[in-house]
Amino acid sequence: MGSWAKNITVIISSEIHPINTWIEKWVEDRIDANVDIVRSPEEAIGGDICFLVSCTTIVPLKIRKRFKKVLVIHASDLPIGRGWSPHIWEIINGGDEIVVSLLEASAKVDQGAIWKKLRHKIPKHALYKEVVEVVNNAHIDLMNFAVENFNTVVSLPQDPDVEPTYYVKRTPADSKISPHKSIAEQFNTLRMCDYKRFPAFFELHGKRFRILIEHYDEKNDY
Repeated sequence: MGSWAKNITVIISSEIHPINTWIEKWVEDRIDANVDIVRSPEEAIGGDICFLVSCTTIVPLKIRKRFKKVLVIHASDLPIGRGWSPHIWEIINGGDEIVVSLLEASAKVDQGAIWKKLRHKIPKHALYKEVVEVVNNAHIDLMNFAVENFNTVVSLPQDPDVEPTYYVKRTPADSKISPHKSIAEQFNTLRMCDYKRFPAFFELHGKRFRILIEHYDEKNDY
């Protein structure tokens, strides 16, 4: 236990991002370490590890030097899926697996050496909340791995023989559903919409309508 990381900072840019609840619980459980959650790189004082979790700004080298390790958690099988919300785009595009990567922060976004990857199959019926739960649990597992092994990990460069792919930042417009197409052909978009931040919607007869989707078991509907 003497080699475990003791002074840890987690940077999460948004206070309303769903990952906050998971990281806050993780911090409570880490009675063996000092952990701070901050919203910007400038607030990161220094220590053993700095985790970039849904950090939307590039962390400059002068701040990365304050830590022994600066690590990113990214929900794709890097170098495939660099960029924004890769797990969401992956499912929308028909994927049935999510890979969550733990990697070193670098000057170029999502291009650092890999520490560890976790793979999870995603059922075709899984909704946004269930997928997020898988990804967030993977975050916790990877953070625990990093804390317990940060002095001994041998990182590996991203595979140069794999052509990188990139995802753009999702916007509310990406949750738009066509009233003229079937549910089946739009189901992956429907099930991966965050009903709080980016709800699915359609426009018809000059009005905009929001769509909420949930599992429904008639036997348990009283």
